[in-house]
Parts: sequence; structure tokens; C-alpha cells
Amino acid sequence: MPVYKRKFLKDSSIAFDKKHRKTINFNISRYNEAVAKGKLRYKNLNLAKERASYIKSDVVKNLATYLEEFEKNAQKNGIEVIWARNGHEAVNEITRVAKENNARLMVKSKSMISEEIELNKHVEEMGVEPVETDLGEFIVQVAGEKPYHILTPAMHKSKEDVARLFNEKFDTPPDSSPEELTGFVREKLRKQFTSAEIGVTGANFLVADVGGIVLTENEGNGFMSVSFPKVHIVIAGIEKILPSINHLPLFLPLLSALGTGQQVTVYNSLLTGPKKTGESNGPEKMVVILLDNKRTDIAQAGEQSAALKCIRCGACLNACPIYKNVGGYTYNTTYSGPIGSVISPYFNGFDSYNHLSFACTVCGACTEVCPVKIPLHELLLNNRKNSVEMNLGTLKWDFGMKMYEFAFKNRKNLDAVNGNVKNSLLNLNRKVLGSKKNKPTFAKESFSKLKKLDKI
Repeated sequence: MPVYKRKFLKDSSIAFDKKHRKTINFNISRYNEAVAKGKLRYKNLNLAKERASYIKSDVVKNLATYLEEFEKNAQKNGIEVIWARNGHEAVNEITRVAKENNARLMVKSKSMISEEIELNKHVEEMGVEPVETDLGEFIVQVAGEKPYHILTPAMHKSKEDVARLFNEKFDTPPDSSPEELTGFVREKLRKQFTSAEIGVTGANFLVADVGGIVLTENEGNGFMSVSFPKVHIVIAGIEKILPSINHLPLFLPLLSALGTGQQVTVYNSLLTGPKKTGESNGPEKMVVILLDNKRTDIAQAGEQSAALKCIRCGACLNACPIYKNVGGYTYNTTYSGPIGSVISPYFNGFDSYNHLSFACTVCGACTEVCPVKIPLHELLLNNRKNSVEMNLGTLKWDFGMKMYEFAFKNRKNLDAVNGNVKNSLLNLNRKVLGSKKNKPTFAKESFSKLKKLDKI
């Protein structure tokens, strides 16, 4: 069994941790309540989704054209645009900029793509301190952990967990309230914002026709990561492109309504370059790194290319019954939940991560909530099909599936042996349903046999 699959099966036992499940279900329930209210702003939510889906489908089909338009317009605005084929190239460019500016401190707004390229680890190795400034990201950084959720990095922690953590690390009162903890972090980060040489952000959207990037956030830390440091570095996946500024009134409310339930996120910024001559505020230099990292492979993968339409709202994670039970860390990937299960095999290899596509009930909840109508459960089925065609199953699994196919293809095959034989076959692997479930016991004769014999 591949090591990552073995780890997934081991880590998924957290589903039986009642405290963990209670925390996750409580936090997700709060989001669900807010999203239900957020949807009420729409007279026809499905129409908004269809329009957004159409625009993003067009983007995926014409990715190169829109990216070149963005590059041309961004350069006109004084932005340095860098193309990175993979995480290694992206990190090299960022470390180059850091060295050129004698950087010792880097403030970062929430950015999953920086997790994708493991930026923190690499800049620490060159002597630069990375500081996460999103409250959730700050919490997991202090805890020495990775983000748990695309949108809510510390979703797995209760307010009591955070109070204990801060008491251990900063000697804050052990019974501090969320408001007091937030105030403490706010005060602590102010000094970092004003001292950092470099600010790093992601991009919710790249806008081709104006050559700008859009940041949407609720805490103001993103804008402060841009405003104070003299260098602003943006890391963006190439799929983040939108053709026009005119599309923002559609996408920004959809992102907030489906992600957090808000009418619109608190801070929405369109950044079109470093500060101009005569301006007193803003970075002196702005660099946008366009990261591929296997995204073009997905763009050329037929139906699977629809995964690039994702706007990272996190709605599919909140809807997924698997995610709500096994949690974010079990996936062992940057992007978890349904969308992560679709794209991670492309990013990290099908041989290592094809098992994620099988960790799905195919209930379709993810597809139903997606704001850009990605047929996520169908893409997961496609991944399974691809895995079979690549012969990535184990001999035991493949043999078992062949036997299952033979038995259930025809009722006569299933009734060829009696219940005693079936029970003996099940006992060959006593943990076939896992260690937490009991196997069913087959009756000596099946219902169909008894019916034929007029015994029922």
C-alpha cells in the first residue's frame, strides 16, 4: 500500500475523536448559518453561478491569451511579472528579491499558494523571518502547524485551545476571551508591519484588462502587508485570471456569500502597481509571480480542466461529509476536501495521491454548493477511472474488485454459494470494514433463494 494512502487511513481515525468532531461541526455550522443568510441577497443565485461558471470556463479555454494580456497591462503599470513553472522557480525568484533588498522580515497575508510552495521553510533557511498576519494563519504558525482549511486555517481549534496556546507561548491570561486574544495579536503585529522589508500576498483574482490584482479580506492585514513594506510580492496561480474589471461585481459577492455568508467581504482592494511619483504611500516595488506548478497539465486534461475554475471559497469543504469527519490534516495536502482531492493527484502525482479521489461518498454536495458549478463529484469519479487505467491499484484491491464485479453482475453468481461460504470469505479479512465496524452476517440462504423455494 502506498505510504500516503497508509497515512490517510491511519490519520482518518481522528473521525472517532469526539472533541475534534464537535469543534469542526460547531465551526462549520456557524459558516452554514451565515451562508444561508448570505444567499438571500440573490434573487436568482443559480443564474449568478451560471454566469460565473461561463466566464471561468472561457478563462480556462483561453488561459494563455488572458495571461499575456495581464502581463502586458501589469508591466505598463510598473509591475514586474515573473513566470514560474514550479515551486522551485517561484521560491528562487522570491529569495532573489529578498536578497536584493537585504530583507530580514517578511509579513504575509493569508495565501494558500505560499503553503503550496512551502515558502516559509525556504525563506527561514536564508535567514528571513516570515510572519503570518491573518489571525487564523498566525495561530497555526505559533502552534507549528499547517492551515487546516482553505478559508479558515484554525478551524480545528476552539477558543479554549487558542487561549491555552497563547498562554503557553506568550504568557497571556489562560482564560483570555477571543476579543482579548485578537487585541493581543493586533498589537503584536503592528510592529511587524512597520518593520518588514517585504510583504507577501496571494491574489484572489488577476484582472487582465487593467493589469491589477484583487485582494479580498476581513481583517485589514492584507492591505497592511502591502502598504508598509517597500516591496510587495504577489504569488498567484495562473488560473486566478479574470478577463475584465467588469466581472468583479459578479465574483466578489459570490466569493463572500458562498465562503463566509457576507454581503461582501470587509476589505476589497484592486492593486495596480507600486506607488507612483509624488505618492507617499504604498510599496516602491511590486512583483507578481505567475505560478504554473502543473496547472497547465490540468488545463489540458479534458473534463478535469474544470477544476481550474475554482475561486477557493471553501464551500465544498464545509459541505463534504468526509471532510467534516476526518478533518483537513488527514488529506496531507495543501488543498484538502473535494477540490483538493481532485487537483492534488495532478500536483503531487497520481501514484501518491489517487487514494483521495476514493475517499468520497459521491453524494454530490460539493457540486451543489460550488459557486462556479464545478462538477466536483464527477471529477472525482474521473480521477478514479484514471487511476484504474494507470494500473495504480494493488493486486489485492484489483482482485477483490474483479471478484466483486463477478459476484454482483448476476444474481445467479451471488447465489452460487450459501451464507456459510460468504461468511468464511469475509473472515479472510476481519478488518475489511475497518476496526470500528462489525461485519454483517449472511443468512444461510439468500432472500431470492427462499422466495424461489416459496419459503417466504
